[in-house]
Amino acid sequence: MTRSAVNAVTTGPDWELDYYSRPILEADGKKRWELLICTTPEVAADGRPDGEIFRWVRPCPAATVNSQWLREALEEALAAAEADGFAPPRRLRCWRASMRTMVQRAAEGLGMELIASRRTYSLVSWLQEREQQIYPLEVGYMAGPLAPPPQPIRPVPLPLPDAARGERWSWAGLPLQILSTAAQWDTSFSGLVPLPEGLESTATVPGVRLFGGPRALAIAGWLAGLEPVRLELEGRQLVLEAGLEDRWLLGALSEAEAEAARQTFALAREQVGGLQFLTVQGKESDQRFEGLWVMRDLPDA
Repeated sequence: MTRSAVNAVTTGPDWELDYYSRPILEADGKKRWELLICTTPEVAADGRPDGEIFRWVRPCPAATVNSQWLREALEEALAAAEADGFAPPRRLRCWRASMRTMVQRAAEGLGMELIASRRTYSLVSWLQEREQQIYPLEVGYMAGPLAPPPQPIRPVPLPLPDAARGERWSWAGLPLQILSTAAQWDTSFSGLVPLPEGLESTATVPGVRLFGGPRALAIAGWLAGLEPVRLELEGRQLVLEAGLEDRWLLGALSEAEAEAARQTFALAREQVGGLQFLTVQGKESDQRFEGLWVMRDLPDA
């Protein structure tokens, strides 16, 4: 099978990719670069990962960090995935804005659609695991505080366009046990994630319900293209973070309501691994969701 024909065969789950330096100095005094690839887990009827997860790691010499090396590495990863019984992905998610152009060039001709998105929860969790358990054991590990990278200026949240604005919204909460059955719900558009292990089934996951009236389906379709990442509070504003750096204003809150929401989100990070949800319905009494996204409030790095 030629790699340019990925879309001509049955495709598997999306891939999440991180191509970046690590806190390890090589013998030549340069930082180690590394390519991490994993599949986006599919969600079973009980909310757990469905099937095996493909993970692939390849170190990259600092002197050869370029799109050509990355393209060849992607070819190797595709071959390794095929050998392990995984179908090639149709979509590739990259969450570092600084690497987007290089990844785009490398992916050209491989038949994979590149999505610049922070909806890479599986990859971020894996990277955190490696930072805690793998890198500290490596020769050349740079222990101690490091100079933090410059923080990008966060875009000002924009109001949702008229075409995506519902009639109203409300806070909501779902027991984890109920949310775990989301793969069985009747939805037009959805984006689910496997639920973390070891959580109390009675713990509450916070979320927001958007009510769109007769335009609910259109609103859900528009939101589906955004790649919803997480809900957050900026002052008294409720913001939906999406894609790579998009930020959308969902509503303005009173001081008391904003503080209560801030505490709720903090509690969710402690009790349910930062899980959140966003739904779109026609009206409150509807049993059907036009849109449903499970999100996680995780750090980007």
